[in-house]
Amino acid sequence: MPQLEQVFELYPKAVKIVFKNFPLQTHTYSIKAATAALAAEDQRMFWEFHDLLFKDFNQLNDQKIKEIINKLGLNEQEFEKKMSDPRIVKKIQQDIMDGINAEVRSVPSVFINGKLVRNRSMEGFVEIIDKELSKARKNR
Repeated sequence: MPQLEQVFELYPKAVKIVFKNFPLQTHTYSIKAATAALAAEDQRMFWEFHDLLFKDFNQLNDQKIKEIINKLGLNEQEFEKKMSDPRIVKKIQQDIMDGINAEVRSVPSVFINGKLVRNRSMEGFVEIIDKELSKARKNR
């Protein structure tokens, strides 16, 4: 989501971006895609892998995963080893529970200080972030 990159550039010290997995049950390949992105994280390529997955989210399959591995120059043996790491499965399960508790209904969903952001334009982000930063300064 390009707006998040812009938000981080505009507020590099005030904003922390946290990514949580929320594989949709309606997408048959979503859990494997989430697992693959986390496996790529071990080779410091999470965001690159993530972005390529989302670019072709309607065409995900094992071949597409292999194409991304090759495109990014990942060590395939290390990647495959991480794909079966039970810690990744546990993290995805925890992220799903966090999403259910936050009442996530679709992806991507963006929250600022626990509140769902409905206006995901740059102006909407700036308005909400400035409001939250103002509240934080008053509470010091």
